[in-house]
Amino acid sequence: MPTPEPRIPTTADAGPMSYAIFQLARAHRAFAAALLREMDLHPGQELLLMHLLDRDGQSQSELLECLGVDHSTLSKALRRMQDAGLVVREPAAHDRRVMVVHLTDKGRAMREPIAALWQALEETTARNLTKRQAESFVETAYAITEAISCRALPEEDSA
Repeated sequence: MPTPEPRIPTTADAGPMSYAIFQLARAHRAFAAALLREMDLHPGQELLLMHLLDRDGQSQSELLECLGVDHSTLSKALRRMQDAGLVVREPAAHDRRVMVVHLTDKGRAMREPIAALWQALEETTARNLTKRQAESFVETAYAITEAISCRALPEEDSA
């Protein structure tokens, strides 16, 4: 049975690409969340683990910068991960106000399962695309990300 065409609200006619991106992000996140649940992880925790697997012992500020999330989101994720035995947080030797995050053995053991999850997510995501389409999508996605990140803020009316 063919997949039905998505029902797009008429108010989204002004932004069909934005609506498509919204739908794509929602579907991708839901699938990733389902895979992560099987590993007892919440969405975003795998990215924290990936950054710590690349360089263990980062400060919470460094992780904030890498991930682009707010402080409360990071604190909540780290608290859950600490409770799960994946990370430990401790004050930095040079400044007791700075919290440094380290992987535990259990956290380090997540490297292969996370890589396998990421590969499964990639294979499913690109299943209906040619290699060239997948490459083009990645280029386009980064171009859109840059356009949004570097957007010029509207100038305020000078009255």
